[in-house]
Amino acid sequence: MKNYLYTTLLAGIALLFVACHDDLNQSPIDPDSFTEENVFANVTEAKSALAKVYASLALTGQQGPAGDPDIADIDEGFSQYTRMLFNLNELTTDHAVVAWGDPGLPDLHGMYWSSSNDFTQAMYFRLAQVVSFSNSFISNAAALSDPEVANFIAEARFIRAYAYSVLMDLFGNVPIVTVVTADLPQQNSRAEIFEFVETELLAIENLLPSSNEYGRVDQMAAKALLSRIYLNSEVWTGVPRYDACVNYSAQVMNSSYSLHDNYAELFMADNNSNGAQNEFIFTANFDGLNSQTYGGTTFLVHAAVGGSMDPADYGINGGWFGNRTTKNLVEKFTLDTAALNAALGTQSDWGLVGSATTNGWNGPDMEMYQTGTNTYSLYASLGAGELKFRFDEDWGNNYGDDGANGSLEPGGANIAIAPGNYFITLDLNTLTYSILSAGDKRGIFHTDGQNLEIEEIPAFGDGYAVGKFTNLDSNGMAGSDTGGNFVDTDLALIRLPEIMLNYAEASLRGGGGSTSTAVDAVNAIRTRGYGNTSGNITSGQLTLDFILDERSRELYWEGLRRTDLIRFGKFTTGSYLWPFKGDVPEGTSVDSKYNLFPLPTNALLSNPNLSQNDGYN
Repeated sequence: MKNYLYTTLLAGIALLFVACHDDLNQSPIDPDSFTEENVFANVTEAKSALAKVYASLALTGQQGPAGDPDIADIDEGFSQYTRMLFNLNELTTDHAVVAWGDPGLPDLHGMYWSSSNDFTQAMYFRLAQVVSFSNSFISNAAALSDPEVANFIAEARFIRAYAYSVLMDLFGNVPIVTVVTADLPQQNSRAEIFEFVETELLAIENLLPSSNEYGRVDQMAAKALLSRIYLNSEVWTGVPRYDACVNYSAQVMNSSYSLHDNYAELFMADNNSNGAQNEFIFTANFDGLNSQTYGGTTFLVHAAVGGSMDPADYGINGGWFGNRTTKNLVEKFTLDTAALNAALGTQSDWGLVGSATTNGWNGPDMEMYQTGTNTYSLYASLGAGELKFRFDEDWGNNYGDDGANGSLEPGGANIAIAPGNYFITLDLNTLTYSILSAGDKRGIFHTDGQNLEIEEIPAFGDGYAVGKFTNLDSNGMAGSDTGGNFVDTDLALIRLPEIMLNYAEASLRGGGGSTSTAVDAVNAIRTRGYGNTSGNITSGQLTLDFILDERSRELYWEGLRRTDLIRFGKFTTGSYLWPFKGDVPEGTSVDSKYNLFPLPTNALLSNPNLSQNDGYN
């Protein structure tokens, strides 16, 4: 898709927007505005113009990265869609804080924004522009009769439905506009927007191709977005649709999409080709040479680097000293060894001793748990050093490994180990042992020079840094922009694990489905995250609170957290707090009006048919 999208982009801009170029420089463009028609001559021109519809979710103007913006009166990089998605759906939650003091930005994490907030306005107008571009393309492409163009139109309808699903989530009641018109539209209710999005997706799910070029949507993308809206239906419409969520989630889970085996590679510069693409259902694509923007993953990588972090380790030329996370996210990756060990069985007299253990060579030993006849196990947090197995703290009965080959000898050599969390098994029946990593590798944090606690948000050192996104590829090579400014990494807007977790949650909420399928789906995600089965859960451990935490672990910084917290009743309430929620160091509840963002003042002034969301002026 990178080749398709960016080699055709300039032609698409010229074809679709030469007539409305002046309109794009006005501030703002919204669903109330219109785009002039420019009919395509053939399929090639139509495909070229479709690239701009896709690119409206990735780029910010007519040249990039700045200088000819689609939306005026805000920094062009600030207005990029996925950067705004991070700001509104991650920065407002326990997942992120930012050091910068740009007007309107501290308001987001502090949860005290107003209708004049630059960033909420930028998101509204960016999404409105996506709708406008989609409408123009659909209208223009309808003049062509080629069967392939019908696929293009279905893709544009998907992107429009996606944009409206986000508008519905963030802003509630907005106008539905599907045609090129100069008339001021009426405001639609959230329920009406939901019905529109649902109807559109149901109409196109079989019109979209069964498979498509990377980065372009297919039938499963429509089903995946249906899964997402049905999961949130109770919040958005008051009507639960968990059974429909289970149904559509299952269809996606049974499709050709599959989990990639390496979590870190999902967020690398070659994630369009390293296998990660097998679980990407809908993406915003970026290229350090051909689609330069100060938003997108360029923002996600640069803004997260600072302090003692070496920018070269992330394939960039410098950090922006901005985004970090709160202890709430970090602690979701903490290994609760006591609880895990308690579930193993009965404590035994066999234990671990050595410089890597809690009490060193002098003991007392870290006692293991009997898990079978002459078999013993232990979850342990160990330091760098060595260890042996010892019975009842008696050096007369100990085992080591002379050949470092997994077999044990009485009084054998010390076993070297690196620091980390482990699941260790001793089998005296075969005189063998295993040491498996037990930590969740998805928690990709930089801690050197960073404080877990946040005393002051402007201080980059307060809060762990997040190294999840990088401009290095899976071979350790930097992206295509040799200057290190712009990033190649694509960003998945929908990927398979979200849909798997949708299935599990909807099943627990009464949507039917299979408990064993839900557990298997969650364990597949966790097996990938842990690198083995040590983090797998049982059906008794699969609860709604567990699902919310698992979504946090799997999907952090991917633009879903605020939506999840609202669905669980934890976004504005006092039932769940995080540092500086409500602009209070220890966190506090806030007015429920903040479950929605306000409509922009400019939109209200330009269209008297619009009414502001409750609680905002």
